[in-house]
Amino acid sequence: MITRTIYIGNPAYIKLKDNQLKIICPKTQETKGSVSVEDIGVLLLDHFQITLSHKVIQQLMGNNTVIISCDAQHLPFGLMLPLYGHTEHSERVKVQTQVSEPLKKQLWKQTVECKIENQKRLLEKNGLYFAPMLEYLAKVKSGDSTNMEGIAAQHYWKYLISTDFIRDRFGEMPNNLLNFGYAVLRSTVARAIVETGLLPVLGIFHRNKYNPYCLADDLMEPYRPMVDAVVYEWIQEGNEENLTKDAKVYLLQSLTMDVQIDNKIRPLLVAIKQTVVSLYKCYTGAKRKIDYPMLL
Repeated sequence: MITRTIYIGNPAYIKLKDNQLKIICPKTQETKGSVSVEDIGVLLLDHFQITLSHKVIQQLMGNNTVIISCDAQHLPFGLMLPLYGHTEHSERVKVQTQVSEPLKKQLWKQTVECKIENQKRLLEKNGLYFAPMLEYLAKVKSGDSTNMEGIAAQHYWKYLISTDFIRDRFGEMPNNLLNFGYAVLRSTVARAIVETGLLPVLGIFHRNKYNPYCLADDLMEPYRPMVDAVVYEWIQEGNEENLTKDAKVYLLQSLTMDVQIDNKIRPLLVAIKQTVVSLYKCYTGAKRKIDYPMLL
């Protein structure tokens, strides 16, 4: 089922009635919006004067909804997910913890290859210089031991944004737009991981002891160019550089854009779930390759 992403950027009371989430203006008590809880995949809270009850939180958690809280800079800061979202949770975690290192290295190779392929497609789609990306793609080895991901990124950002652009969390625009898009994407991937019965903390490549979402960081890599595509369009249309409400609403379109996965056209949210399910099948030996998306 295709779920919705709900963004709230004004003061609001969020209440529950007849399994409907009601968004109410605190001053006028007027209902500004109503949506079925089962239709919500992501709830993005971007104002300090938003109030919701524990009952609302429990209902959303029961629906495997991601609740994202933004900070003073209006960037995603906190993420709330249910502890588990699958009936076979313990069995699947057991399988996940027993995955061999050689298999992880092969899965990471597939991940990097797909990321570079999508980066190449985005450059080509916009008439930008992409030829070296083909060489980098052909040189990816098990575990990406030659760091083709990093080498390809240098070329990619140079031609997609500018020669002096540096992709950095605290860097200049459009890093602010990319940060927002990636944070929402990461949260959505984490939701699919929990829903599939896996632990987000156990990655196939990322192993930072301070990172509770290593697997989400792994699986989102081939999806990053989809966010980049929306950011690029926003810039090319001459829009302002600040992370405004309009910019955030525009960037959230990346979650509903169509991608090609397993030779079918699917919305990105559906593709993410398919990717995670296919990863588990790779863990069990039922598949040899992860189903990753291709940028259209």
